[in-house]
Amino acid sequence: MTDFVKPFKNDPQLGNLSTPISDSAIVKAFIGNLPAYRKGLSPSRRGLEIGMAHGYFIYGPFALLGPLRNTELASLAGLLATVCSIVLLTLGLSIYGETVSTKIVTSTPIEVPNELETSSGWSEFAGSFLVGGAGGAAFAYFLNSVAPMQTIAGLLWN
Repeated sequence: MTDFVKPFKNDPQLGNLSTPISDSAIVKAFIGNLPAYRKGLSPSRRGLEIGMAHGYFIYGPFALLGPLRNTELASLAGLLATVCSIVLLTLGLSIYGETVSTKIVTSTPIEVPNELETSSGWSEFAGSFLVGGAGGAAFAYFLNSVAPMQTIAGLLWN
């Protein structure tokens, strides 16, 4: 009988397991196509793509489920809370980039691009994350002003 679950990269100290799911070709292709690992992207493009996705998807819970959800200010409060969250996330990315001076070790089957292993590359990534996150939140706010979420949620839940 063969062992299906082995230590990742045959090193038990990495703290991850290699399974038929985590080491399958489809999972490697999916992870390899994410902006963080896609080949040929600059750090600013990576940050912009990841920031846009975060800003866009963080807006909804703040606007729909936030403490001002039943007021006229729900959309604006969601936008401001999202932008504040993106600023805090960018601050965390910047601090991480300044403090980590060694090679980033991941437990994914794809290696981290070399541009993100330098302080300047990480700084460029974090700055673009801020711009992309704010833009994604503003786009979600615009879409919500065209078709409010309360209307869509009411159609789904009633």
